[in-house]
Amino acid sequence: MDFSEPEHFYTVYDRHRTYVYAEIRRKHLAEFGRNIARPAEFRPTHRVLELGCGVGLFLAYLQAIGIKDFVGVEMDVKAKDFMPPAIREKVLTSSFETFFSDWNKDAQPLFDRIVLLDVFEHFSPGEGVALLRKICDLLTDDGRVVLRVPNAASPWGLQYQHNDLTHKTSYAPGNIRQLALAAGMDCVARLPYSRGSVVRRMTNGLIERALDAVLVDPPPIWSANFIVILKKA
Repeated sequence: MDFSEPEHFYTVYDRHRTYVYAEIRRKHLAEFGRNIARPAEFRPTHRVLELGCGVGLFLAYLQAIGIKDFVGVEMDVKAKDFMPPAIREKVLTSSFETFFSDWNKDAQPLFDRIVLLDVFEHFSPGEGVALLRKICDLLTDDGRVVLRVPNAASPWGLQYQHNDLTHKTSYAPGNIRQLALAAGMDCVARLPYSRGSVVRRMTNGLIERALDAVLVDPPPIWSANFIVILKKA
């Protein structure tokens, strides 16, 4: 193999990525709640789909907050070795293409929330538009799509964007909205994704406000990754 295309690097992906058992801790409850569940208004009655769920950490979070009706899709077979049994039984090992072609949307309820964390940057803009259109077919009319992507508008996001050769597209708060519009969706919100202790988050906030005051063109969002919440137009 000549590794001329980003997809070719998936052949060494399991040796490149780090696998950690999906054990929910207090920090995960706080982080996912602050950055995803509250902004996107997750409820215990929601039916949730996560595409590219990895080892299932976010699915374990859903279970911890009382959401029982969820499905995960993950192409990496090895990731299942790091999932709790209760999560593993709800995860399909499949490519997205196979999942969408095999899923019988007429026989299954639609999803209230569809989540892709650190996934969307693996697709070209055209592939991203096609993916969002397929996602809309499985989304309730008042449903939400939640994306987390590296923030190309911020210098802190470069390490996340460029540390993986399977990443195809760099996203910033502006161009992700442009892509959503092309897919027939509206941006409900584009938000920073905050990590770390309260002290670190406060310190980061002070530094970012100081930089906003002195730079001519500061980024609209400073965090290394950012959250996008979409709905049907």
